[in-house]
Amino acid sequence: MWIPKSMDAQTPSVTRHRSVHAVDLPHPRTPSHRLKTEQESYEDGCEDYPTLSEYVQDFLNHLTEQPGSFETEIEQFSDTLNGWVTTDDALQELVELIYQQATSIQNFSYMGARLCNYLSHHLTISSQSGNFRQLLLQRCRTEYELRDQAAKGDEATRKRFHAFVLFLGELYLNLEIKGTNGQVTRADILQVGLRELLNTLFSNPMDDNLICAVKLLKLTGSVLEDAWKEKGKTDMEEVIQRIENVVLDANCSRDVKQMLLKLVELRSSNWGRVHVTSTYREATPENDPNYFMNEPTFYTSDGVPFTAADPDYQEKYQELLEREDFFPDYEENGTDLSGAGDPYLDDIDDEMDPEIEEAYEKFCLESERKRKQ
Repeated sequence: MWIPKSMDAQTPSVTRHRSVHAVDLPHPRTPSHRLKTEQESYEDGCEDYPTLSEYVQDFLNHLTEQPGSFETEIEQFSDTLNGWVTTDDALQELVELIYQQATSIQNFSYMGARLCNYLSHHLTISSQSGNFRQLLLQRCRTEYELRDQAAKGDEATRKRFHAFVLFLGELYLNLEIKGTNGQVTRADILQVGLRELLNTLFSNPMDDNLICAVKLLKLTGSVLEDAWKEKGKTDMEEVIQRIENVVLDANCSRDVKQMLLKLVELRSSNWGRVHVTSTYREATPENDPNYFMNEPTFYTSDGVPFTAADPDYQEKYQELLEREDFFPDYEENGTDLSGAGDPYLDDIDDEMDPEIEEAYEKFCLESERKRKQ
């Protein structure tokens, strides 16, 4: 169970395996006892209790290492924050800490989005700058405004941008907006943002930008298309047309073109769904076989895929976290997509697989036929 590191150092070893609920913290709603700011700790030399930054960061690291603890410990975490996060600066700091963790730690974007959704409904503070959700969306907008230059930036800049894009996708799927009548919807502003981010990625068709677009569409494509169709929009048709133009005209690698073709194929099969998805507020694991389709897909050390729908999810996910090398530059099929390329492998096989080549030829012929119409 989680215990803040700065407190653990002063806690007898017999208590180190106790739950966070059992840690003898001052009551968070007692005015004289609260998380100290960094400046206060420096001035009075008191290190008995963690600062807000230390407390939150320790919990985020704990969730990263043990994602299964979310359900059992999130309520205590939220209650503690309600007693200690009482100023605009503290709320801003909380938002920034979660944002940084979600966009810099591999595989935390999904958990970060879940955390943001929970806090948006359970944090009681509403500062002059706004509540938690409003400040979170403002932080995302700051990054969003830099999208054009980020997509054209160096490799490190693009990597950070891609992490932001995928986190925004997770937020769109997980951030619930409750209406006055109790109905639950998604944030329309994120839907608009994701559409523009796709435009930006396709307008700068470097391999890693296109890979990011594929990942985003695999994650959110079915939900975005359903939302657009409900509004009578044809945005997904436009996105698919954009992909077809990239496959035909862009100077991207063979592997990326294969990924794009596979994505078009996935969409043509209704994103792999067996039937029309239940409405957002009615869908449950019991009544909707597609409930888990937008969960992130991970792989065991043996290469076996699994998602949250897997009954052994927590055990397999923990095994993934304990592996020393996550192979961040490799896609699902093991192909190196880091951009550097391997001359030796390229020399061995510079041809498309026969099945992919046949699909590509059909695709080109069909696209040419459409253009002449």
